[in-house]
Amino acid sequence: MKCCTLLGHGFEELEAIGTLALIKRSGIEADLYGLSGETTSGKHDIPICGLLSLNDLNPDDYDLLLLPGGPHYVLIEQNETARQLIRTFFEQNKPVAAICASPTILGRMGYLKGRKYTCFTSMDEDFGGTYLDQYVVTDGSLITGRSAAAAIDFGFAIIELLQGTAQKQRIQKEIYY
Repeated sequence: MKCCTLLGHGFEELEAIGTLALIKRSGIEADLYGLSGETTSGKHDIPICGLLSLNDLNPDDYDLLLLPGGPHYVLIEQNETARQLIRTFFEQNKPVAAICASPTILGRMGYLKGRKYTCFTSMDEDFGGTYLDQYVVTDGSLITGRSAAAAIDFGFAIIELLQGTAQKQRIQKEIYY
């Protein structure tokens, strides 16, 4: 199993790094792609180096697309390469996991219509689906998370979708969840 993650300046560190730490602990490989260059920093100015180029991302190489939240969601939404990547994952019915502000990108692109989802509460718009006031919502191959506080449960939902309940429970036990 392999995950690609999109990061731009202002990503929420807890949602990105916390989630990635859990899924990597579970044996899921993860590559990080920068929206603009090989270095970026999060919402709290924590730098991340060694990012891969978004232009080199081949969606066929990945089983899941991870979209952390934070102010960088605007950069993702404005980036046509990122938007095409999102389209490709949905067209191929491949899992997409978006947390906090990032589900709004999916909603504005029409991918939350008829689906159950969550997002940062104040960013919920009429996306044509059913907003649930929960930390994490899984609807088929779509996983959405509400906020940074949901990062651990969000990571576990990814593990469960990709590797099953037994693996999720094993990792929960390993970290004394």
